[in-house]
Amino acid sequence: MRVLQVCPRYYPDIGGVEEHVKNISERLAERFEVSVFATDPTGKLPKEELVNNVKVIRFKSWAPCEAYYFSTTLKKYLTKHSGSFDIVHAHNYGALPALYAAQTKGKNKLVFTPHYHGIGHTFIRALLHKPYKFLGKTIFEKADKIVCVSNYEKSLIANKFKVYEEKIVVIPNGVNLEEFKGLKRTKKKNYKTILCVGRLEKYKGIQYLIEVLPLLENDVVLEVVGKGPYKENLVKLAKKLNETEHVKFFQELPRSELLQKYADSDLFVLLSRYEAYGISVAEALASGIPCIVAKASALQEWIDNRNCFGINYPVNIYELANLINKVMGRRVENIKLPDWYEVVKRLLEIY
Repeated sequence: MRVLQVCPRYYPDIGGVEEHVKNISERLAERFEVSVFATDPTGKLPKEELVNNVKVIRFKSWAPCEAYYFSTTLKKYLTKHSGSFDIVHAHNYGALPALYAAQTKGKNKLVFTPHYHGIGHTFIRALLHKPYKFLGKTIFEKADKIVCVSNYEKSLIANKFKVYEEKIVVIPNGVNLEEFKGLKRTKKKNYKTILCVGRLEKYKGIQYLIEVLPLLENDVVLEVVGKGPYKENLVKLAKKLNETEHVKFFQELPRSELLQKYADSDLFVLLSRYEAYGISVAEALASGIPCIVAKASALQEWIDNRNCFGINYPVNIYELANLINKVMGRRVENIKLPDWYEVVKRLLEIY
């Protein structure tokens, strides 16, 4: 079986979709011929390479505000080659490569994972979401199967695009459990760490974590791992509140360093308003650290009030401070998370 994954970006780019596609592709490649077609707006990555037995081809694209990923070369290539694959698995409703995969569908089966949040995350993107819906619905119509990563996402898709539920299957993201075996904290430190991992966008709610710092003890440090257009605003906010010494930014960390960040943290917090799943929450729990998430979107599905706790959205920082003090330093118990091999097994049943 020849399998093609189509996505806007791929490793070494970092993000939830990138992590998802990389993990399923590399495990599928242990048994099948797997290719990934992605774009590279920077033009700095190899145009073609083999990464862990996955053939990766990158196409020049234009991505205003790191979105959409327009690529005429990718569409032309798909028009010529998509029929040579048994399965084309497209990812990310909000980017054009998935639309190209649908528009160029031939005899191949088309599987679609939307990673859908339900809204654009800037004013311009929100405006474009409405006209794009007329194009985007083509993907749902042409897809033979739609794979959602949460029940929340399934509900959004079924309601907004009038897709029959029988066409949708929910397969949550996985965790590479082997990575977390034997993961230990480094030497003791003289401060407590709140960790947040994700793209630096306003909707991710990282600003609330900076705003809450003056209400916490002086030995609490916020570590933010990720990059994105909202970083400058976050830096300015930390400076305004005189909290620059308590906020540390990291980006493009090697995987081993990110795993150690999880292990060394005392609390993980994700106050995002829109998430289709929340891979970073799963990884934090796999690391054994407790989590706080916003009671919004798919993040609500993580809340068990034992290992993962919820806070109402919009966030009240006084309530957040109280919850942080309550949860900080707990250890995770009796958590069960799906491994990526389980995800691939279920995908193969669909393929």
